This record gives sequence, structure tokens and C-alpha cells, in this order.
Amino acid sequence: MSKHGDDSVFDAQSFLKTVTHQPGVYRMYDASGEVIYVGKAKDLKKRLSSYFRTNVAGEKTRALVKNICKVDVTVTHTETEALILEHNYIKQYLPKYNVLLRDDKSYPYILLSASKHPRLSIHRGVKRRKGEYFGPYPDVSAVRDSLHLMQKIFPIRQCEDSVYANRSRPCLMYQIGRCSGPCVTGLVSDDDYQQQVQWVRLFLQGKDRQVINTMVEKMEQVSMTLDFERAAVYRDQIQALRRIQEQQFVSQDNHDDLDVIGIAHQNGMACIHGLYIRQGKILGSRSYFPKMPVDASLTEVLSSFVTQFYFNQAEGRVIPSLILLSEELGEDNDAILTVLSELAGRKITIKYHPRGTRAKYLQLAQTNAETALTSKLNHRMTIQERFFALQQALNLKPISRMECFDISHTMGEKTVASCVVFNQEGPFKQEYRRYNITGITGGDDYAAMAQVLERRYSKNMELDKIPDIIFIDGGRGQLSRAYDVVKPYIADWPKRPMLVGVAKGTTRKPGLETLIFVTGEEMSMPSDSPALHLIQHIRDESHNHAISGHRAQRAKVRKQSTLEDVEGVGPKRRQALLKYMGGMQELKKANKEEIAKVPGISLALAEKIVDALQHG
Repeated sequence: MSKHGDDSVFDAQSFLKTVTHQPGVYRMYDASGEVIYVGKAKDLKKRLSSYFRTNVAGEKTRALVKNICKVDVTVTHTETEALILEHNYIKQYLPKYNVLLRDDKSYPYILLSASKHPRLSIHRGVKRRKGEYFGPYPDVSAVRDSLHLMQKIFPIRQCEDSVYANRSRPCLMYQIGRCSGPCVTGLVSDDDYQQQVQWVRLFLQGKDRQVINTMVEKMEQVSMTLDFERAAVYRDQIQALRRIQEQQFVSQDNHDDLDVIGIAHQNGMACIHGLYIRQGKILGSRSYFPKMPVDASLTEVLSSFVTQFYFNQAEGRVIPSLILLSEELGEDNDAILTVLSELAGRKITIKYHPRGTRAKYLQLAQTNAETALTSKLNHRMTIQERFFALQQALNLKPISRMECFDISHTMGEKTVASCVVFNQEGPFKQEYRRYNITGITGGDDYAAMAQVLERRYSKNMELDKIPDIIFIDGGRGQLSRAYDVVKPYIADWPKRPMLVGVAKGTTRKPGLETLIFVTGEEMSMPSDSPALHLIQHIRDESHNHAISGHRAQRAKVRKQSTLEDVEGVGPKRRQALLKYMGGMQELKKANKEEIAKVPGISLALAEKIVDALQHG
């Protein structure tokens, strides 16, 4: 149900008269209609009444209440339902007064694709591809190690779909027994392949013993039919799995998989450090820095982390049977345990005061959290010191956002422009952008800069996205061209950014940069100036971001340029060649007879292609 107050003043007393004592979730809105806080309660009336007392405790709560213009209430049957709904609302609205676990899309997963012959691969980013995701893993090396391990035991393909779809003979992985060759008809039956896929699925869920037991049964079945060759394959798989189990049981405490979570809290910032232990082996670890209100309590931060982290990951492998925490979850403990157990499909236990090896793990997680937080706070102080020095040097109000542009090309080939963004915590990498520049004369940096600025600033800009400073990597001419492009757009903005050109000295050494302003003034800073270090940092970031984008574009072009030089090979034949052969590397390995099998390619043309690839 929805309860509205006046647009400017929220009538708390009238609202509270209509609120029920049942459990549920509430959403609080500000004057602009934005959700600023989501909460849950066993007793909605009791909880919501606590916000509107005369003396409200806590800086965060006072600031929140001051901004409330509307409250929505949703009644639920149980506290557990309220917990799940609260999590979904927080994920949807990202309210400013809630503790938020930053959704880092870079965490790697293992993806088992949803295809006739599923593929195992590393996956990062948004989960758009169909299939089953296992993870997240603490880093890419942990994923690669797991994939390499599984390739030794389970002959599941790990090749790209384009290669798999265009093979006419098995690859090296089949020859050395690391793949069963589903790309070629007759090498493995669909049933046998799906059996291996099921074992991989169970292995990734941590059910190693179940895999071994079913393998033993299979080995005995085929032995009874005197198929000793297949029995030997199962025997080798079983031995490999048992060796891995022996290697992993290095700890005395090997009963369950467990996650160990330590938390440190200081100066309005928290760090949560997770150790991920699977069957007695530390799989990896990671530090998390949730976005949080200044006076949020440790219990609130940890409770928010546990719900957001584990509720987002519903795979059994991700939620271990045991979670060790350095702080208690308070009144949410039972509801969180119920939801976690439902998601995992088995009983989940949370412990706070372990003994023995587990106590050492928890101390390690706690030490790591404290160390990472100290490092982060020191880094933040350095960045803030540099921001303060820059705003003083340029006589500006507090700087909250800066953007810097750079252009990269080689002799005019494949021009790429970069835009990098810094906020008061330093590089804001999720907002970095690259722009492929087209329709200009190769090497015309002025035209390239004009195009990227037009594309960046011609659209409507949200207030918090408007930069305080726009840095242009270049001299007076580049800055002047940039100002002509940006001037019509910034005229309508609620705040006007300062445009600054960063010109390198004649020797191009760091520390000899000159700052150029649209007024015609120039400024140099001492080489030990914190303000200059910040400018060098953002300029170097934009330069590196542009170069890496340009190199990727150039490599893409040159990958196919050899084929483009062959007379008689146009775009359609080039595409057919790459598709049929499974990529450029496979094409380079093929002989003329194999290439001549591609539709539309004669033996004479195949000879030309082989010659071009060998001498190109």
C-alpha cells in the first residue's frame, strides 16, 4: 500500500495512524521522487514510528528524515519475505542512505554454455549469455587454474564456438586427450558428452565425492560388458580426481567449504575481506569497500554485505555450508540463515567464535580487512590532498569531477579518442569511454578532438556528470578548437567547467608540462607539486586508455589485411574462409586442398591464399 504526504512537508502523524503492526518493507522518497532509503521490519508501525520521534539518534537518520516526502509500505507474511523484498528493492533503487555493495562486474565466473555440446569458459561482465554460471572467483588466475584442472579430468571443449562450428577434423586438444572432440561427428556420442558435462556441473558445485562414486559405478558397468578401453578411461579420471582431493586436504579442518569474512571500520569507511576456502584449500580472497552512510554501524554494514553478496549468487557452489563472521548480524541473523539455506538447498551455518584452524582463518581475514582499509584511507588522503592543491592552484571551488581527452593513431590509421573520469577517490574507471573516430582526414587531431567532444557533450548531461575541469591533452591550438566545440553546450549547463590544455615541454619529460587556459594565460607548476601529480595522473590515464583502444583496432585491421591483398578474395569470401576454417590461426595452418573445400574457393585461388599467408 502507498502512503503519501504533502510534496514539501511530510505529515508523519497522519501517515503513522494508518500503518500496520505486521512485518514488511518500506521505501522512503525525497521531493524529486527518488527512493532514498529502503528498510524492513518485524513490526512496521514500531519501526517507522522510531524515525519520527522528537529526538532521533544518529546523523544519518536525522538527514534521512529531513528529506522524506513520501513513504511506501509493502506488507509481507513473514520477516524472511521482507528480507528478500528489501534486498530486491535495494538492488533496484540503490538508495543513497542504504549501505551498498558496489556491483563490480569484473568478478570472473566459469560459464557452462547452454548449447548442444556445452563449452567451459571464463566469463566477466553482465550475464547475458545463456548457460550456468559458477563463481564469482576471487581473480582470473583462480578461474584459469580451475579450467586447466578440469581439462585434465573432463574432456569438455573449451574452444570458441566459431572454431567448434567450423571444424572438419579434431584439434590438438583431442589428440592429447583433453577434449572428446564433439566438433567432429562420430568421435563421442551425445549421451557420453552430456555425462561428462553433468560431472563437471557437480564438480563445480563442490560435489567431488558424488562424481567419484558415479564414475566407479560406470567403470564397473562397462567392465561387466568387457569394454575395458572405456573402463580404463573412467579409471584414469577417478585416479586424477582422488589425487586432487589428496592435494586439497592439506588442512586438518576439511569437513566443509567455508567463507571467512572479516570487517574493519574507520573514519566513515569500511572494508570487508573475504577468504574463500574450499575443501581445506584457500581458493582466494578479496577486499570489498561498500558505499555507506557516515555513521552506519558495523552490524548494519555486515548484514547488508551478507545479504547483497550471497542473495545475488544463488548457485550452490557460491554459498558454502559454513560462513565465519568477525561481527554478529544481530536481529537479522535468523532470517538471513533461512533465506541462505533456501537458496543453497541445504543447511547453512553462520559462526562467530570458532576455534582451532577456523579461528586462525578468521584472524587472517580480520587482519587483511584492517590492512586494506588503512591502505585505502592513506590513498584517499593522498588523492584528497592532491584535489585540494589543484583547486587552490586554479582558484576553484571544491572539485568533484574531472574529465580528460586524448587522441591516438599511427600515421592516421584507426584513430581512437579516450575520455577518462576522476572523482574525489581518483580514477572512476566504470565511466571511462573510448570513441572510434571516423569521417576525418587521417592524422587530423583537431578534427578528431572536435568529434569526440561533440559526441560527449551534445547530449543532455546530468548535473552530477558535469565535470568541474575538462583537460585537453594538447597545446593552444587543440584547446582553442576544443573550446569552440564545447562553448555552445556548456552555456546551458547549471555549472561551467574550466577547460585546461596540458602541453608537454619540448623534452616531453614529466614535470615540464605547461597548463594553458582559454583566457590565453599559461601556468607551470613545480615538479613536486601534488596538483601537478594529479594532472599527470589523469593525463597518463587518458593517454594509456587511448593507446590500448587504438592498438586493439589496429590489430583487428591487420589480422585480415593479408587476405584483403589477395586478388579475388572480397568481403564475402574472406568471411566464408574465416568462418569455415574457424579463424585466422586455423586458416594459416591449412594447406591448399583444405582451403579449396571452402564454398566459393577454387584450387587456384587456394594456392594464392596459401602463398599470401606464408609470405604476407
